[in-house]
Amino acid sequence: MPPFHRRGKNLTRTMDQAMDKEAIRGRALDLGFDAVGFVRADDPGFDVLPNRLRSFLKFGYHGDMDWMAKRRDRREHPKSLWPDANSIVVLGKNYGPDGDPAESRSRSNQGTISCYAQGADYHDPIKKRLKQLARWMIEQSGTGTEVKVFVDTAPILEKPVAERAGIGWQGKHTNLVSRRFGSWLFLSEILTTLVIEPDRPETDHCGSCDACLRACPTDAFPEPYVLDARRCISYLTIEHKGAIAPELMAKMGNHVYGCDDCLTACPWTKFSEPHAEPKFRPRPETENPNLEELAQLDDTAFRERFQGSPIKRTGRERFARNVAIAMANSGDVSNRPVLEKLRNNESPLVRETAAWAIDRLSGNAGQRST
Repeated sequence: MPPFHRRGKNLTRTMDQAMDKEAIRGRALDLGFDAVGFVRADDPGFDVLPNRLRSFLKFGYHGDMDWMAKRRDRREHPKSLWPDANSIVVLGKNYGPDGDPAESRSRSNQGTISCYAQGADYHDPIKKRLKQLARWMIEQSGTGTEVKVFVDTAPILEKPVAERAGIGWQGKHTNLVSRRFGSWLFLSEILTTLVIEPDRPETDHCGSCDACLRACPTDAFPEPYVLDARRCISYLTIEHKGAIAPELMAKMGNHVYGCDDCLTACPWTKFSEPHAEPKFRPRPETENPNLEELAQLDDTAFRERFQGSPIKRTGRERFARNVAIAMANSGDVSNRPVLEKLRNNESPLVRETAAWAIDRLSGNAGQRST
């Protein structure tokens, strides 16, 4: 998303220009945001981010996400993204599910789709409100104010930024945790030249709990607060473009797009509340969909079914790969005829995965190498 960027008639930035943060908070809540926090763009807590990011990249934990390394210098600190920024307004939008997401994992003939992707693409409704808030801030503050808005699109480490803004803390599963919303928050930011009083950073409330780490089926956490994306089901089903190692496929269960296992296991989720956003409501085609039906989607049917959904960006090829894995893990031999069709697919990736799936249903999957 191109940043919304507006300059006043006077292009000289006023360094001491200030605005009441409670007025901004109130307006943001009126627009439908659920959490609002403020942090200085030069907050000293950001000084540790470069070393943390470099360590993550050094160990290759980013996998295929080469864009993280290519834009590392802009990602290391908010001021690297925009040197003129004085403050960051961090917004959270609740997408908490109405029910227990873990229940879907026991339905072997159905696929599990991450809660965030069961409704319409979240970028559009959040971006619209974010722009409304940014315009209002400019109108209220006057000439000289500049803003840039981002919804999961900028090279900014949004979870550490949200922690410093008091929205929540980055838990042992590396996701943001809120005492009110658990880990069910979409994050977005407004960077501005305005000087806004910062909020207090949130403190870590994980304690000795390691429920999220133990819940991960693929052991994607080398240690607390460190994620190896190469073993993460969300990464594997969404970002990873190629074949998946057999040892990981066998542990992926019926996940066909994303994974909420570590989020659901967090005890703080018991304090969360279901969202009230109509556009986030699960669509019939994404709430526990039938695996056999998903496996038979051609490219046109895939695009039509997931129009307006974040699932569409993954593409039919990778999605079919994920569905074949879920069918294999179901243990249901009646899936074999559909998998045989996938084994003749035009995509080498789908053919290879379907062959592994058939072998797994036959008890021979350990012999096949990807």
